[in-house]
Amino acid sequence: MATVEVTFTPLPVHVRTARLVATAVARRSGVAESLLDEVRLAVGEACSRAVEAHLRHCPGQPIRVSLTDDGEQFEVVVTDAVPGAELAGAAGTTAADGHGAAEAGLPAGFAGFGTNLAVIDDEVPMRLPDGVGLAVIAGLADDVRIAAADPGTSVTMSWKRRAG
Repeated sequence: MATVEVTFTPLPVHVRTARLVATAVARRSGVAESLLDEVRLAVGEACSRAVEAHLRHCPGQPIRVSLTDDGEQFEVVVTDAVPGAELAGAAGTTAADGHGAAEAGLPAGFAGFGTNLAVIDDEVPMRLPDGVGLAVIAGLADDVRIAAADPGTSVTMSWKRRAG
């Protein structure tokens, strides 16, 4: 099992680097070429959400991206350090179905995972309606899990490797 771990300061410019690293590691891990854009987009969305949450709540803490190949699947975990206690009851809905985090059964800190700030063409930020980012990630990855981390939230995305 090979693992690559990247940490970066919560600046939007670093999202592009995380996407490039994830795509390169996915390719080297044997993920089908046809899925590489999906990996790139999902990782970019998860990192953008983490950056936005960090800029609001803990700008001095790094974001962690872990990329793992276990032989059968390629997994990316994006972990923020936004404390859940600070975010309990944060305004906005973030679940893909338009409900708040508690109604969706997500960890307490997930409500503060932020509204969606998408980066289009690696440069232009664009605000999307709440919940769209999670729906995008869920549509791009084979499996998505969201869990409380200590502190913060982790978004785990995985893709099957190509047969071979």
